[in-house]
Amino acid sequence: METFAVSPRAAARIAEIVADTGTPSALRVAVLAGGCSGFQYKFDLDPVTAPDDLVIESHGARVVVDPASLDLLAGAELDYKDELMGSYFAVRNPNATSACGCGTSFSVD
Repeated sequence: METFAVSPRAAARIAEIVADTGTPSALRVAVLAGGCSGFQYKFDLDPVTAPDDLVIESHGARVVVDPASLDLLAGAELDYKDELMGSYFAVRNPNATSACGCGTSFSVD
């Protein structure tokens, strides 16, 4: 099974955010039902890692993904965009068959 990847830009930003909080945490990436296309991404700092979480350590950052979300994120990559219109985490997901204009909601067939 393909796994979930974290780009160097995303890892660097996660490491900065966690350092600013002063609390050891990981960025939890989850897929929830909802949004305008059926599924939506959720990003949270989480100090707790469940035994069945996928843990990705990259460039000084930790990212965790629960097994149910991983099914929808297999082969995807977490990136960090710093653009004129704002800065945000983005998921490049080959499983998404369509996405809405906000970029945080997607559907699969």
